[in-house]
Amino acid sequence: MVALSPETFDAIEFDAACSGEHRAAAQEMTRLADTGTQTAAMPRSEAYIRAGEQWLLADDPAAAVNGFMRAIADGGQASVDPRIPLARALFQLGRNAEAEAYVGELGAQTPRDARMCDLLAELLVEQSDLVGALSWANAGVELCLGRTPSPVRQGTEVPPLGLVTQVPGDENELRLLLSLRFRIRNDLGLPEDDYDRLLDRLR
Repeated sequence: MVALSPETFDAIEFDAACSGEHRAAAQEMTRLADTGTQTAAMPRSEAYIRAGEQWLLADDPAAAVNGFMRAIADGGQASVDPRIPLARALFQLGRNAEAEAYVGELGAQTPRDARMCDLLAELLVEQSDLVGALSWANAGVELCLGRTPSPVRQGTEVPPLGLVTQVPGDENELRLLLSLRFRIRNDLGLPEDDYDRLLDRLR
């Protein structure tokens, strides 16, 4: 039995990116996730998530849903909450109510991971939910600044806390979130605020 490893999955993803054969990559990753021995470096849940992402790239969101659901059922550690890519796959299938329910579940919890906020903000931008996207972007910025944001409620904006004197967290992730937030606020016609000025300082 093959031991699951990030290096193996990285190599499969690299080959798929070069060849465009994402379906073959997804099939191979799924086979490995089903039959391989999980390791501390590559839990089975992570393997299913990465296989699901390849199914999305292969334009097969139904197969992706299956992979992400297996990751949830496994319950192991993963680099991203599987409900986020699952919601993306469900949106692609037109199963919007189910997708929104998963986003709502995530929003009912106090956000703890800036990357998760970034991914959800991007997802909601794709769905033209700019207010929801802005709330997740704001929450991610707060986390990068070492603050604790409020839970993100659907249909309402989580306001930023305001003036920033120092940046204690990951500047790269903060810059990405501030840039996304700026684009969203620009599309909403909102005026410049302290966080927009912080982005100017980080450029």
